[in-house]
Amino acid sequence: MSDEDAPDHPLCALCERPILPCTPQSLHHLVPKLRGGKGGPVVLVHQICHNEIHASASEAELARLWNTPESLRTHPRLAKFVKWVRKRPADFHSRTPGARRGWKRRAP
Repeated sequence: MSDEDAPDHPLCALCERPILPCTPQSLHHLVPKLRGGKGGPVVLVHQICHNEIHASASEAELARLWNTPESLRTHPRLAKFVKWVRKRPADFHSRTPGARRGWKRRAP
């Protein structure tokens, strides 16, 4: 299904593509719950977009610097991601490369 076939579907707050019913989706807290955002504003995003948001910035950075959809789209890594993902179908999903930023990996 192309983006043009989905005029009545909500738009992702990050990439602004339609969110189709069959597409993995998530609610993103603009201020992370761990940083005082519990009960605060949330936006609907594709799961792939949500994964990329949390892979790009720490919880503290999200709370302090990247707490609106507009500011998220100006983040250097997310701006590059949005440019790339907008070329994909509305129902596109794949794994997000790399570990979440700020998370320590266990030693093998």
